[in-house]
Amino acid sequence: VQLQASGGGLVQAGGSLRLSCAASGSIFSINNMGWYRQAPGKQRELVASITSGGSTNYADFVQGRFTISGDNAKNTVYLQLNNLKPEDTAVYYCNADITHMPGWGRIAYWGQGTLVTVSS
Repeated sequence: VQLQASGGGLVQAGGSLRLSCAASGSIFSINNMGWYRQAPGKQRELVASITSGGSTNYADFVQGRFTISGDNAKNTVYLQLNNLKPEDTAVYYCNADITHMPGWGRIAYWGQGTLVTVSS
């Protein structure tokens, strides 16, 4: 299984970006997909997650600025980042809990990360 993340870049404070992450490979079902981020010198932290049923969860720091969405048919998750702040600068990683075969357990996979840099 591969998770291919894209959409990062350099943006000014107040700007927007849209991140995408597509899962491919031997997939029976995807139970949850999410976005995490890791800033220099800090631990990786959850940004937002979404279940296959569409339930979402956001970190407190999001404060209504980001929106996570998913396309089950495409095994893809998106993260719309609005009103970005310099403190949002980090490598953003996507994550997916995947079941390979019916009755098998879930395995967590990580994408390679995409860098978001917000200038002041």
